Amino acid sequence: MDYLAALRFLRDRAGYDRGFVANPFADEGIGLARTAWLCAALGDPQQQYRSVHIAGTKGKGSTAAFLTAMLRAAGYRVGLYTSPHLHTLRERVQIDGQPIAPETFGELMAELAEVDALLQRTHPEWGAATAFELVTVLAFVAFARAGVDVGVIEVGLGGRLDATNVILPDVAAITRIGYDHMAILGSTLAAIAREKAGIIKPGRPVVSAPQEPEAAVVIEAVAREHGAPLWLGGRDWQVEGNWERFAFRAPGSELAGLRTSLRGNHQVENAGVALATLPWLAERGVPVPESAIRQGLATAHWPGRLEVLRERPLVVADGAHNRESAERLAEAIPACFRWVRLWLVLGVMRDKEIERIVAALAPFADGLFVVERFAPRAAPVERLRAAWEAIAPGKPVWAFQSVAAALEAALAQAGPDDLVLVTGSLAMAAGAREAFGLAVSDPREHEILLG
Repeated sequence: MDYLAALRFLRDRAGYDRGFVANPFADEGIGLARTAWLCAALGDPQQQYRSVHIAGTKGKGSTAAFLTAMLRAAGYRVGLYTSPHLHTLRERVQIDGQPIAPETFGELMAELAEVDALLQRTHPEWGAATAFELVTVLAFVAFARAGVDVGVIEVGLGGRLDATNVILPDVAAITRIGYDHMAILGSTLAAIAREKAGIIKPGRPVVSAPQEPEAAVVIEAVAREHGAPLWLGGRDWQVEGNWERFAFRAPGSELAGLRTSLRGNHQVENAGVALATLPWLAERGVPVPESAIRQGLATAHWPGRLEVLRERPLVVADGAHNRESAERLAEAIPACFRWVRLWLVLGVMRDKEIERIVAALAPFADGLFVVERFAPRAAPVERLRAAWEAIAPGKPVWAFQSVAAALEAALAQAGPDDLVLVTGSLAMAAGAREAFGLAVSDPREHEILLG
C-alpha cells in the first residue's frame, strides 16, 4: 500500500462518525481481544520498550508533550502516540518529534491488513479490527522497529476498553477528569473516572492530577484493588505558581523556577503530572536529569493550544472542545492576553455540552462567528446560534461554512488591538493554522478520511 491506499483501508473501518476514535463500548463483549491478538501475531511490539500510558479528560496531549520533550532532552529516543491529529493522520504516530513517514505508514498498514485478514479467518465472530485498533497497533510496531527507548501513549477514549490499554506501562498517568463523552462513558464523574482508571495495572505505579473528590475516591479504590502505588496531585505531589514560573514538589524531588513553553496556568498542572512520572521512570532505568527537565518544559511544542497565530490583531487558536476545557480557556485568555474587543470564531462537535461551552466564552466576546461544516460531527449552526442568543442577547452572530471564511470575516471586523479567538475543537485550530499558512494538509487525505 501507499499512504493514500492505507487511508482508504482505514476509512472503511472508521467509526464514531469518521472521528477514527472508536466507541469502545460498541463491541464490549470483545473488549481488547482484537488488539491483543494483532499485537501477539506481530510479536507483542508494545512490550519492547518502556512506556507511559496517559488517560484523562483534559490535558492528556499537553502532558504527553511535556513528558516527551523532557525525555528527548535527556537523550532518549521517544515514540509518541496521540489523537486526534491536526493536519495529517500521521501526526498521531511520532518518533523523536517527527510524524511517521507516508511510505512507512503504508508499508506497516499493508502488513497489518494481512494480519487482520488472518484474525478474521481465525476469529470470524470478533469481526474486523477498527481503524483506531489498527493505527494503535501500527504505532506499537513502528516504535519497536525504530528502537525507541520510551513510548508515550495517550488513550483515545475512556481507558478501560481503549485499544491502547493492551500495554503494561511502567507508569500510568491520569490527568484531570471532567464531563466529556458522557453518552459513552457515563453521566457522573465516578462513572467516567472508573473508565479512565481502567488503565491502572497490578503493581504498576499511577500518577494522578488533583481530582474532584468523586473522581479521586474511584481512582484511589482502583489503585488499592490492583496494589498500584498512587501519587495523587495535591496530596502526594504539588505545583505552585504560574506557567512563567512555578515550583514542583514530590517525595524526594523539589524543583523551583520552572517555566513552560505552553501558555496558561492550567499547563502547570499538566506539567506537574508529567514531572510526577519521572521518579517512577527513574526506578525503571529511565532517569531524567534536572537540566533535561528544565529544557524540556521550556521547549515543549504542542500546536493548537493557546497558540498565537498572528499579532495585531492578535489571533489565538485553542482546541478547547468540552465544558471543562472551555472554562479553563476562559480563565487563561485574560491571564495571558489583553485586547479591546474579542471576536469568537467557534465550531463545536454536536455531542458536546454546547450550551456550557458557549456560556464559558460568551462573556468575553463582542461577537460570534459560527462555523458549521468543519468536521463530520460538527454541530448545526442553529444550535450554536440558539445557545449564543440565550446567553448573549443583542451581541451579533454570523454563520460560515469554513474556518477560513469565518476567520476572514472576523479579521475584517477586528481592529489592530482586538483579539480573534478560534476554538471549540482541534479541527477548528487546525483550520486556523492552515489559513495562516502555518501548516498544509493534503486535500486528498482530507477527502479520503471524510468521504
